[in-house]
Amino acid sequence: MHKTGKFEFLEHTADVYVAAYGKTLEEAFENAALAMFEVMTDTDKVSASVENNVEVEAEDEFALLYTWLEALLVNFETKNMVYSQFQIASIEETEEGFRIKAAAWGEKFNAEKHMQRVGVKAITYHRMEILKEYNKVTLEFILDI
Repeated sequence: MHKTGKFEFLEHTADVYVAAYGKTLEEAFENAALAMFEVMTDTDKVSASVENNVEVEAEDEFALLYTWLEALLVNFETKNMVYSQFQIASIEETEEGFRIKAAAWGEKFNAEKHMQRVGVKAITYHRMEILKEYNKVTLEFILDI
């Protein structure tokens, strides 16, 4: 039965494919975090009034990117925090892999001030890439929305 004009099926994808850039790995990680929050809201409207320290460890750089973004997403889900500035103090190699020491600045999500775009459900390893060139790092990853 054809219900003309009542509805149509539109092309849809349940993820956002991001490429984040930086001169260094640290800067690229900062920009990856900014991109994730830009998917969720307009980060220009997020005041950098509250500082949260973030420290994560992982076995390799791919897991480090995943764990870094996931830690920020957990802060959004549990503390209702949205961020607009990030600073990676260090990415160090450890015996177990890698550790990030960083800070993120933002404020509590406020629906009247912060436009709600789409919710990020998860970070994925699907098609994750870390491309290192001279004076340029590109991180590619997919956010499940």
